[in-house]
Amino acid sequence: MNNSLLEVQDLNYKKNLQTILQDVNLTVNSGKIVALLGENGAGKTTLIRIISGIAKNYKGTVAVNGMQKEVERKSQVSVTDALKGFSDSTKIDEIESFYEKIYSDFDNDQFKELREFMKLNGEMKLRQLSKGMREKLEIALTLSRKVPLYLLDEPFSGIDPMARKRIINSILLWKDPEATMIISDHFVNEISTILDEVIIIKDKTIASYIAADDIRAKGQSIEEYYESLYEDGGAE
Repeated sequence: MNNSLLEVQDLNYKKNLQTILQDVNLTVNSGKIVALLGENGAGKTTLIRIISGIAKNYKGTVAVNGMQKEVERKSQVSVTDALKGFSDSTKIDEIESFYEKIYSDFDNDQFKELREFMKLNGEMKLRQLSKGMREKLEIALTLSRKVPLYLLDEPFSGIDPMARKRIINSILLWKDPEATMIISDHFVNEISTILDEVIIIKDKTIASYIAADDIRAKGQSIEEYYESLYEDGGAE
């Protein structure tokens, strides 16, 4: 049985005549936690937006669970893009109700558990939330959908170090063992303990896609491997 969940073939993407991604090929299997690494502007967010069906007008094929159409892929993917479109006066409880109506895969019990873990009050309005609290809410909403693929784009940037550590250590509890999670992040050392694989984007394409254990076997940390790839100008 083929357990490849995400398949990207010959992906090219331009915006305003500028090439953002070029000749991207990628196959990610089910049940993995994967880091998506690269410098700012490398194309990480663009790749996430294409996979999740938000960004269009690309060349090549993208399939999640064998589904290529954007509308079908959206039913297979949960992405931390959750709060766009809500006004600042919207309460967390109202966002939960909206999610419940829109997504048949939304798990209210899991959301309540996550919301409590994140110390978020359902009566709070978006305008009352700090950047870190908004990110916690996005993570809670994203992980409360029951889908095969989760895409977390810089999910921890505004969250204080202690809370960040608690959330990262708990991700394994919230993720179905069969689901795959791709995390684009700058806190490489902090997520390294939960990683199965690492994807590195450089020069508009995939410079390396490697098992985390293979990096560890070299005696390198994931951050050291990532930095060396950018320093020496290429992958092995």
